[in-house]
Amino acid sequence: MSAVRAEAREQSRTPVRQRTFPLTPVAVVYLALAALLVLGSVVVALDGGVLLDQGGILNILTRSTVLGLVAIGQTLVIVTGSLDLSVAYLVGLCSLVAAETMAGSAGMIVPGVLAALLVAAVVGLVNGLVITVLRANAFIATLGVALVLRGYLEHGYTGPAGSVPRAFQHIGYDRIGPVPVAALLMLLLAAAAWWYLRRTRTGYHMYAVGGDVDVARLSGVRTGRTIVTAHVVCSLMAGLAGVFLAARLGSGAPYVGTDAGYDLESIAAVVLGGTALAGGRGGVAGTVGGVLILATLDTIFDDLGVNSFFKDVVRGVVLVVAVALYARRRQAGRSA
Repeated sequence: MSAVRAEAREQSRTPVRQRTFPLTPVAVVYLALAALLVLGSVVVALDGGVLLDQGGILNILTRSTVLGLVAIGQTLVIVTGSLDLSVAYLVGLCSLVAAETMAGSAGMIVPGVLAALLVAAVVGLVNGLVITVLRANAFIATLGVALVLRGYLEHGYTGPAGSVPRAFQHIGYDRIGPVPVAALLMLLLAAAAWWYLRRTRTGYHMYAVGGDVDVARLSGVRTGRTIVTAHVVCSLMAGLAGVFLAARLGSGAPYVGTDAGYDLESIAAVVLGGTALAGGRGGVAGTVGGVLILATLDTIFDDLGVNSFFKDVVRGVVLVVAVALYARRRQAGRSA
C-alpha cells in the first residue's frame, strides 16, 4: 500500500507534458500573409490609401494568377529535386503561339490554346529528357533550353505579334465581384495539383525521388519517368500562363515572361511556401501562400509609390528570412 502511495506521489511531482501543436510551414506562410495584410493595410492607410478595397483585392489576385500558374508547375519539379529556369521564356513563346494561331478569329480559340499547350509539353519533354537521359544538371539543362528559346524569340520577333479575339479576352478580364475568373481557375488548378501530389502514385513517387533518388530507384520507382512527368506538367502550367497573358494583352508578347521574371519569382514563391529546394518536402498549398505574399508586397509597394530597387531589396530580405526560419525549424525538429 505504501508503495502505491509513493508511486502516486512521484507521479504527482512529475510535470505533465502538455500536448503541443507545432506550426507547419503551410500554417506559417498563411500566418505571415495575414500579418502582411494587416501591416500593409495600416501603412497604406497612413499614406492616405486603402489596400483591401475592391481595387486592391483585384490587383492582388490578378498579380497572383500568372505567377501562381507558373509556381504550381515549379513546385512539382522542385519537389522531385529538379528545377526549371526556362519557364519565363516559355510563357512568352506560348503567348505568341496562341495569339498567332488564333489570328483574331473566334473559331481558332481552341486550336490556339491546344497549339500553345503542345509547344509547352514538347519543351517540358526536352527538359526532362536532357536531365534524365543525358544526365545533365537540372540548372544547366533548363538554362540551356531557356537560352535556345531566348535565341528563337530574339531572332523571330521584335515586338507583340498575333491577335486574340475579343471573346477570348473575357478570360483575362471577367470577374465575380472583386475576384477575377482567371484567379478562380488558378486556384482550381492548384487544388488539382495538390490532389495529384498527395493522392496519386506518381505524386508519391515525386516526393520519393526528391527525398533520395537512389533509394527511390532501388524501391522500384521509375525515377526518369517521374522527373520527365514533373517537367512536362511544369511546362504545361507555364503554357497556360502564356495563354492567359495573351488573353489579357490581346496579342502575344515575346518578353512578357522575362520582363516579369517568372523564372526566379516562381522559385521564390515555392521556397516561401516551405518547399525545400533539395526536394522531397513541401507542396502546392504553401506555394499559393507564397504567391499571395509576393503579390501583396507588389500591391503595397505600388500603392506607396516605392521604387523598383527597394522592392527587390525587401523581397530578397523576405526570402532569405523565410529560408532561414524554415532551416532553423527543421534543425530544431531533428534535435528534438
